[in-house]
Amino acid sequence: TGGCCCRLFSQYETPRQVLVRSRRVGVVCRLIQLGVLAYIIGWVFIYEKGYQSSDTAVGSVLTKMKGVGYTNVTGEERIWDVADYVFPVQGDSSFVVMTNYIMTKGQKIEKCSELYPSCLFSVSHPTPPQGHMTGKCLVNTTKMCEVLAWCPVEDDSSIPDPALLMSAENFTLFIKNTINFPAYGVMRCNLVEGIDNQYIKSCLYDPKTAPLCPIFRLGDLVQMSGFNFAAIAKVGGAIGIIIDWTCNLDHDQSDCKPIYSFHGLYGNPDEADTARASVGYNFRYAKHYMEDKQEKRTLLKVFGIRFDIIVRSVARKFDIIPTLTAIGSGVGIFGVATVVCDLILLYLLPKREFYNNMKFKVTETMEKVSLHQTVA
Repeated sequence: TGGCCCRLFSQYETPRQVLVRSRRVGVVCRLIQLGVLAYIIGWVFIYEKGYQSSDTAVGSVLTKMKGVGYTNVTGEERIWDVADYVFPVQGDSSFVVMTNYIMTKGQKIEKCSELYPSCLFSVSHPTPPQGHMTGKCLVNTTKMCEVLAWCPVEDDSSIPDPALLMSAENFTLFIKNTINFPAYGVMRCNLVEGIDNQYIKSCLYDPKTAPLCPIFRLGDLVQMSGFNFAAIAKVGGAIGIIIDWTCNLDHDQSDCKPIYSFHGLYGNPDEADTARASVGYNFRYAKHYMEDKQEKRTLLKVFGIRFDIIVRSVARKFDIIPTLTAIGSGVGIFGVATVVCDLILLYLLPKREFYNNMKFKVTETMEKVSLHQTVA
């Protein structure tokens, strides 16, 4: 151990340049250097934009639906506007458009019979009770349990087909998206240059002819997401609207524009999907009112299309710090060529002993040199 420590502090290594005239080693060295150079230019600078810094945006999404629906159920005509078929009505980035429903009118709290057998008549408990169990069995009438509930209880065994609000296919959705890149002080809106009030009044989104129009027809959204409107309108589903902001701020800010894409998130249009459990998307909604001094309600089981608007953003701009970092790391990687060629010279070539002697030279210590001179 003492000898190792002594050698550690009594020796010094310095690089020695040796010109090796070998075609094979020279070709290997240049190929490796060309590969490293291609990696630095192609991957680091061109593909990964290693000379730019990046920032993600903060922003908001506002939505507005337009359209009027009409239904005629057993001779009862009804008009549905935005306040009736959009949930919630505030214009959020995530909302539901009702396309189908089951309505139970005139419900009030009283005792009545269940529609389906529950725990009193089935050991396996197939369905939960539809109200508070009174413990009384209506053997002589319905042969069901008596419950204290909102009566008459809802019967959702049959879903209207086709969907009652098929007219929702022609409803329109307006999206206003504003983003801000705080690191660069840049704010952009999807109502970009050239989109004014006159244009909005007449445009309708089309991926080829009007890719920047912020007004979308619901039927087109469903189709572009890969779904069939009639199928998804019956039982409901979910669709994602992606607004992608990928901006190069080394160019003019007017070139920073959104790109829209649409993806079916839930509600597989394939027929095989009907074999799965809990197909579609639905929820219940009640409208309460007073009649003859008694509280009543109209219950709706709503089937609808849920739209989730997702904003993805990244902005890039030239920055000297990542540029120097990328160049420095690239220069360091060039050392791989030297390491590989040294391994070939010292361990693989037939003349490795000769190259080893040429590359490494051991000098005598100054003490030994002085001693030899004194003896001489």
